[in-house]
This record gives sequence, structure tokens and C-alpha cells, in this order.
Amino acid sequence: MTTLERARCELKAHPLALDAALAAAVLVCMVAGSLATPKDGQGVTWGTHVPAPLSLLLMLLAAVALVFRRRAPRTVLAVTGTLSVVECVTGDPRAPVTMSAVIALYTVAATTDRTTTFRVGLLTMTVLTAAAMLAGPLPWYAQENLGVLAWTGIGATAGDAVRSRRAVVQAIRDRADRAERTREEEARRRVAEERLRIARDLHDVVAHHIALVNVQAGVAAHVMDKRPDQAKEALAHVREASRSALNELRATVGLLRQSGDPEAPTEPAPGLSLLEELAGTFRSAGLPVEVARTDQDTRLPAAVDLAAYRIVQEALTNVRKHAGAGARAEVSVVPVGRNIEITVVDDGSGETGAPGTHPEGAPDSAPEKGGGHGLLGMRERVGALGGTLTTGPRYGGGFRVHAILPVSTTDTRIDGRMTAPGEPV
Repeated sequence: MTTLERARCELKAHPLALDAALAAAVLVCMVAGSLATPKDGQGVTWGTHVPAPLSLLLMLLAAVALVFRRRAPRTVLAVTGTLSVVECVTGDPRAPVTMSAVIALYTVAATTDRTTTFRVGLLTMTVLTAAAMLAGPLPWYAQENLGVLAWTGIGATAGDAVRSRRAVVQAIRDRADRAERTREEEARRRVAEERLRIARDLHDVVAHHIALVNVQAGVAAHVMDKRPDQAKEALAHVREASRSALNELRATVGLLRQSGDPEAPTEPAPGLSLLEELAGTFRSAGLPVEVARTDQDTRLPAAVDLAAYRIVQEALTNVRKHAGAGARAEVSVVPVGRNIEITVVDDGSGETGAPGTHPEGAPDSAPEKGGGHGLLGMRERVGALGGTLTTGPRYGGGFRVHAILPVSTTDTRIDGRMTAPGEPV
């Protein structure tokens, strides 16, 4: 910081000292102006004279009043204006006490609104100019009288210009502050959405694979002594399911790494292209799954493809956990217009769950209001894409999950993040 900038900061920190210095400078200028007077004769010549004691007193009082111009600008203007009128009437030749009134008028204009500036400035100009023209020793058309009118007008105009500039600068700062707050809020919103999405993925991965591991481990424990070959096959399925869970967890956790961390896995996100493999894992766990698809020629956006896969995965996991022994599941994927419909139904009795309940404890009478994190995650995924989700018991037994996802969504990325339909870009 330079010496000039440091001095400016010090003066801004002590406004009373700055006003005192300004008052002293104005006093020096008024005294110097009162000592010099124009002479009569050919051309412009100047002489000196000693001002009257009353003029010196008026100049001193006006300078002292300027010290308090920030605290009471209108009062200071009234005081300096009155002193200027007194000087116009009594001074011969006049001392430039009006200079203090011009400074006070500038302060009023810089600290109030334009309407107040116009009214106060017009009143000050009228009073001081009329006093100089009517009560002064010079003719009314003298240059000194017209100078009073000009200088008071300049003071009011300069003060209003400074006030306008300050208002513009403050408005720019306010807009910048609002924009900064908006960016921070948007960043927090995106972080919350990403955290929720990762939580949904973790739930889907853990619930699906751990359910399969639990089933196969139970089968292995049951047939270990009598049928070791079947136990080995069940343990192989446990190993495969645990390996798949670890791979998906590694890919999901990789999203949380910072830019300086080791490179995250680059495996593509799962989609409906892996639907047969997903159904195969459930068949190996003892759940018969039939898959019917007519969407082979439909290209899905990445977000819709992932959501459809997760919905089928979670629905089949719920069937395996809650539908009971001997249940069968059917999965259908059908494009309808600009949407794609995913339906997962089962014919289970729900014997493993509580009476009158099905997946994750959803009551039969109000399936949309109950449910655990699985159904909640499905609703959030579908809602984020602008689709609809319907879940509930089937007539005659079983449970049905029906999702409608828009296919015409735009796969847009902002800062590396997928945006869903209806989400502000």
C-alpha cells in the first residue's frame, strides 16, 4: 500500500479529523480571498486590504461549523447560510463567507435524495443571491452577485452527482453480494442432491447384493452336511455377489474422491443392457424371474437408463426379501410414446413380512404412504426425472411396481453433473 492510499484510509477511518482539515483549508481560502480586492482603472489589477473584525469572526464561525457537516448537514447549511447573509449585508468589501455555504450545500446534496437537494438548493440559491443583489454594496448585476448564484448551483449539482455515483456503486456491490449468495446456495443444493443420489446408489447396491448373499449363505448352511456340492455352488454365488457388491461400491465411492486423489474407476454405470445379468443373479438365488422387453431399439439417456435399472433391482430385491417362498417375478420394459414403462410384479403371499404388508412394510391400504428407503429411493429417482411411480398390492395376491420414465429427456451436463428434466440449468 502506497503512502497516499494509507493516508486516505486513515482519513476515512477518522471522518471528524478530515472535516476539521477541510474546515481549516476553507478558512485559509476565505481569508486569502478577503485580503485581495480588485482596483478600479484600466484592465484587471488587484490590491490588498485588511478585512473587518466582523468579517474575520464570521469566517471563523463558518469554518468551525463545517467541522460538523457530516453529523448535522442541514443545521450546518442553515448556520453557514445565515453567516453568509450577514456578511452580504455588513461587509464592504465583502469577504467570501459564501464559500462555506457552498461546501455545506454540497454535503446536504451528497447525503440526501434528489428531491430534497432540489428544494434545499433552490432555497439556498434564492436567499443568498437575493441578499447579495439587494442588500450588498455592489450593483445587483455585479459579477460577484452572479458568482454567488453560480457557485451555489455548482455545489448542489456536484453533491447530487456524488450521491448518484455512490448509489450506483452500492447497487453493483449489492448485486455482486446477491450473486455470490446465489452461487453458494446453488453449490449447497447441488452437494445435497449429489449426497442423496449417492445414498440411493449405496442403498440399492447394498440391499440387492447383501440380500443375495444372505439367501445363498442360508442355503449353504442348510445343505452343508448332506449335499456339499450344492453348498459349494451356493458359496460360489455368495462369492460372486460379494465381488459385484465390492465393484459397485468402489465405483460409487470413487465419486467422492477429490481431484488430487487417485483416479476413480471408469466402469460405465449399469443400465438396462445388464437386465438379463441382473435377473440371472436372482434366478441363482432361487427366485424365478421372467423378463419381457420391447425396447431393444430405444436409446435411453444415461440418467433414465440408470434409474430404470435401479428400479428393477430394488423391486426384485424386495420380492426376494418379502414375497415369501415359491414366489415368481415378472419384469417388463415397454416403450410407450415418449416414455418407457417398467413394471415388476410378483405373485408372492408376503409370508416373510408382517401380516398385511409387503415390500419394506408398506401397508396394503396405503402403499404410497408407507415403505422404507427402497421405495423412497425409487420415488425420488422417478420424481427427479419427471416421471411417475405407482406401487401397491395386486388383486389376488402379490405386489406391483410400475414406473413411467420420460425418454425424451435431454442428457445435459453442467460442471460434470447430470441434470434431470425440470431441473434448472
